Amino acid sequence: MDSRMRELIIGGARSGKSAHAEALAASSGLEVLMVVTAHAGDDEMAARIARHRATRPAHWAVVEAPLDLAGALRAHAAPGRFIVVDCLTLWLSNLLLALDESAVDTLPDAFIRGRSDLLATLPELPGQIALVSNEVGWGIVPMGRLSRVFVDEAGRLNQAVARVCERVTLVAAGLPLPLKRDA
Repeated sequence: MDSRMRELIIGGARSGKSAHAEALAASSGLEVLMVVTAHAGDDEMAARIARHRATRPAHWAVVEAPLDLAGALRAHAAPGRFIVVDCLTLWLSNLLLALDESAVDTLPDAFIRGRSDLLATLPELPGQIALVSNEVGWGIVPMGRLSRVFVDEAGRLNQAVARVCERVTLVAAGLPLPLKRDA
């Protein structure tokens, strides 16, 4: 079955979000493409990336899209293909790094354009897409400005992506809990 489907998969750190998205991709019977937003800026992140790579089938193609996520999706989405985007919150972090700490109420233009482009692009794409994102709003309010902006914008991004997705799944303790099923 090759229908168009967008699914947002959210959850906390180490909740099993990526594993769930990868299981959906593997069971789809479609060609799988990973769109990754992380880049190895330090040894710890390089080790995380290596662990993720080791768990995926070697024949899955990988595209790196740390900033232009919508462009990567437009370039690679196709009927008969299942794309896993891992993850929206790392992509958000990459875009927010341009934040000017002195501009209290201003988000970077790259973030505003990137978010708008993603939200406009998602409903138009062929194939199946699973977008992994962290639910970061269940903790305490962060003390630093950049951390507060990140939590606020991650919540807004998750809400906006959930609206354009046919499915939304919360993963907790490795268990997928359906939140939305439009199709």
